[in-house]
Amino acid sequence: MPRTPAGLILAEQGPPSPRRRRVVRVFVAALVLVVAAAGWVGVRTILASLSPEACWTTSPSARVEVTPEQAGNAATISAVAVSRGLSSRAATIAIATALQESKLRNLRYGDRDSVGLFQQRPSQGWGTVEQILDPVYASNAFYNKLVKVKDYLTRPLTEVAQEVQRSGAPAAYAQHEDEAQALAAALTGAAPATLVCRLDPPSAVPAAKDLRAAITNEFGTPTAGSGGTVTVAAEGATAWALASWAVAHADARGVSRVEVGGRTWSRSDPQTWQSTPSGPQDTVTITLVTAL
Repeated sequence: MPRTPAGLILAEQGPPSPRRRRVVRVFVAALVLVVAAAGWVGVRTILASLSPEACWTTSPSARVEVTPEQAGNAATISAVAVSRGLSSRAATIAIATALQESKLRNLRYGDRDSVGLFQQRPSQGWGTVEQILDPVYASNAFYNKLVKVKDYLTRPLTEVAQEVQRSGAPAAYAQHEDEAQALAAALTGAAPATLVCRLDPPSAVPAAKDLRAAITNEFGTPTAGSGGTVTVAAEGATAWALASWAVAHADARGVSRVEVGGRTWSRSDPQTWQSTPSGPQDTVTITLVTAL
């Protein structure tokens, strides 16, 4: 046997046993997987931090991506349609019009005296500037005229929008029909669990009373809840309209989680609606950010 300089006898080491080799291989493979998984999580975190805020919905014909501001305005337009008992088609016409007129932004300026989502003009009897700049008022004003258009549900969208708006570019509305239809389907509840938003961390802790007031104002629906949780009793398409509205307004309203119909959207995992079968089927539960 070999000796050390101090004269101690060392045992001769033979080749590792098959069992030891298997253990080493398993350990190395597990370590590689852990490192790879950690690396992927890190990459996803970095990519998410570099990605701009966005909301999107996917229909059979298109993936439509908008900013949180645009999503929130489209959600309000759709909420007013739902509160009036109007169809997803009515919301599609309204959203397409707002896309053409303002790109779904609540503008304080426009051609001549036009302002707001639909670029409505005080001088043409749409209301005061202050009224038109209220998206709920502006949406109701649009629908008040829309429902008076004969066969508005079946006629070409651009014809109907032109009868309401009297625009100088009457054919322009048609180019927005597909994206408006996808947004309206998601936001009226006709296409459940199709709207999601990727958002930056919130900058302030929201007040639940403000969210409750907004829901009642836009949907005409009573709310309940306590602390940082708001609940709304609703079923079917109406429940999904409310839930999608909450996601679309999550950035402005500080929403962190939305639960409805056995599905959950979370600000921390925003890419999809996760299945939560044990959740209530007839209640929309909206959880707000409670700390920064």
